[in-house]
Amino acid sequence: MKEFEFRHHGDYLITSLNIEKATFQEAIEFKSLIDEKIDEGFNNIIISLNGCDTLDSAFIGVLVVIWRKVRSRGGSLKLVKMGKFEHSILHLTGAIEIFDKYDSIQQAIESFETPVALSNN
Repeated sequence: MKEFEFRHHGDYLITSLNIEKATFQEAIEFKSLIDEKIDEGFNNIIISLNGCDTLDSAFIGVLVVIWRKVRSRGGSLKLVKMGKFEHSILHLTGAIEIFDKYDSIQQAIESFETPVALSNN
């Protein structure tokens, strides 16, 4: 299994981290891969952290940089972690507050959907 898996759902990029600990070394590689995808036009990104138990400060920094980059291009970054984020370093540092968070990839995908306006006709 690859450390970082990428798949597309329409115009959305879905990334899964399949590593127990996301540290400085993984942060460098991940940022490089995500930058390539953003340059390809993927500005709406879902990152599943379900396969990752620990994020260090360098990896959190990369998530913040990605969040800023996609927002500057009109997109968004959504994080997925089953079992919530309460006991994660993201929560303890307060960094969690800037991210949209979901319990499943499906919920994150559905959050991108724009509701259709109802007509009074």
